[in-house]
Amino acid sequence: MEQVPDQDKRLPSRRIADDLREQIKQGELAPGAKLPSERAMAARYGTARNTAREAVAILQAEGLVDAQHGRGVFVRSRPPLMRLGSNRYSRRLRGETGLSPFRIEVTKQGRTPRTECRSVTREVPPKEVAERLEIEHGDLVIRRENWYFADDEPVQFGVTYIPVDVAGDSPLATDAKLGRGSIYARFEDLGYPIMRIREEISARMPTPEESAGLIAPPGVPVIEVMHTSLDNARRPFEVTKFVMRGDLNGLDYEMPVED
Repeated sequence: MEQVPDQDKRLPSRRIADDLREQIKQGELAPGAKLPSERAMAARYGTARNTAREAVAILQAEGLVDAQHGRGVFVRSRPPLMRLGSNRYSRRLRGETGLSPFRIEVTKQGRTPRTECRSVTREVPPKEVAERLEIEHGDLVIRRENWYFADDEPVQFGVTYIPVDVAGDSPLATDAKLGRGSIYARFEDLGYPIMRIREEISARMPTPEESAGLIAPPGVPVIEVMHTSLDNARRPFEVTKFVMRGDLNGLDYEMPVED
């Protein structure tokens, strides 16, 4: 049993998590390594098994370990999936690959992307969306709900809102699959090239429905990205609210600094 200094005031679960985190940091627990069982940790640190379970939950929330049902808990063997900022909307990359922004960035990071469009409907958007689209509150929009997977793991979902007068009767308003170049190629077909973006980023705890859909462990926050697309006249033509698992995603932006 590990001896605990009298002056150590940390909660037992935090002490175990801190020790395991340091072992991961130092490489003593390498990527892919299996953590000791709850029983073994409880014996080593002189705690109850539920305390060891709480320590593992802390590491899961930090994105350092994965719990695999029936197998155990393992040190994550790959870094978070990075959202690559303005680079993900590159017209050149879209033309060369024929892929959507998500598929481009996931493929570039050596993983296998998959997307599911789960609904295409016509409805009134939330007030915050109407304001960003510069439409009257109460006006109808096309609402598209997409779920995004990397190596068949759900990592985020996005709800896209498009003014009806932008989408018209195009595939944006009717079809789940949008063809080569995906959504931004279809906008460009309609005369709305994506020239500028605005992304407002925040973090929060997920709703129960979001946790279930993203298969997120308890205590894992989500990153919310409110994305607005603007054309060459700086007119907003699309808003998408992305909700991303905080332990599976990161943000990587590079941009010029204004004078």
